[in-house]
Amino acid sequence: MAKFVVTPSNEDQRAAWIGGKVPEVERVRPGLWSIPVPIPVNPLRYVLVYALEVDDGVAIVDAGWNTDEAYDALVAGLAVAGYAITDVQAVLVTHIHPDHYGLAGRVREMSGAWIGLHPADASLVHERYDDSTIESMVDKQRAMLDRCGVPPQTAEELASSSMMIRHMVSMAKPDRLIEDGDRLDLSGWDLRAIWTPGHSPGHLCFVSPSRKLLFSGDHVLAKITPMVAVHPQSAPNPLADYLDALTAVRELDVEEVLPAHEYRFLELRGRVDYVIAHHGERLGEIEQVVAEANGVTCWEAATRLTWSRPWETIPPFMRRAANNETLAHLVWLEAQGRVRREPGDPELWHSM
Repeated sequence: MAKFVVTPSNEDQRAAWIGGKVPEVERVRPGLWSIPVPIPVNPLRYVLVYALEVDDGVAIVDAGWNTDEAYDALVAGLAVAGYAITDVQAVLVTHIHPDHYGLAGRVREMSGAWIGLHPADASLVHERYDDSTIESMVDKQRAMLDRCGVPPQTAEELASSSMMIRHMVSMAKPDRLIEDGDRLDLSGWDLRAIWTPGHSPGHLCFVSPSRKLLFSGDHVLAKITPMVAVHPQSAPNPLADYLDALTAVRELDVEEVLPAHEYRFLELRGRVDYVIAHHGERLGEIEQVVAEANGVTCWEAATRLTWSRPWETIPPFMRRAANNETLAHLVWLEAQGRVRREPGDPELWHSM
């Protein structure tokens, strides 16, 4: 598939990403700032928090991990823009993942800001981040990995592989639920929420029609594609949701996309088309793997696919993600009548 390369809005920001560095705090345009907040032990390195100037302070889109380093970076970035953490009036969370949601509670504690989240993600907060439910979540993940045919010892390791980052999220219940189409009451801004499920059940983007800006969270990124996976808290067919949500933003009249990672860019429609085509190519590759086997587990299929590095070198947590992404594609193919699932422990996948 021919590669589509977007035009960066700021070449310095792109150069920082390519060079393995963290970009500078930046005044994107009047009333809008980009603040990189570091992510610990993660190839993404940072999340871009956007500060929108409003009466008597700022609203921020996303917050960062719940670490002292991330908090200090957010405070320092706001200071460059001329604000203190106590000036934050609202935290608009694109989705529930810890690099976006983790610091929201701490920001609210320091500033009194309200936290907004889509209902589909808000409903997952307790089970995902409350200590009393963690073991249940691990058990559900282990059962799913068993059905996928992951070897028992590996399944045990992968099921709990994300527990090491559990402490980096505070369980902050949202103050407001933001629905698809809601207009946010932020002075000087005409933001409208767009529900874009797939990467998470309640992922949100925010569009400003007057400024022709799209705050895209993880939904549309400049270079990489977000993880869309089946897991215990996902929708039944998250890839179908994601592809539909890409179509929903494709026709927006925006001039610039402000994602949560990498760098800002210009061509929304071209990037969306490329990502849709990428998933089409991936679906074809998985369908071929299934056709070549007389019954294959999801795990076996994942090990036979093309990844960015050899399977043997992929860390455990990322192998779990690869398996769950493969399952999302298999479920989509099943819904389209292109493969069939043979129930069992493990489940086997066959061509139609």
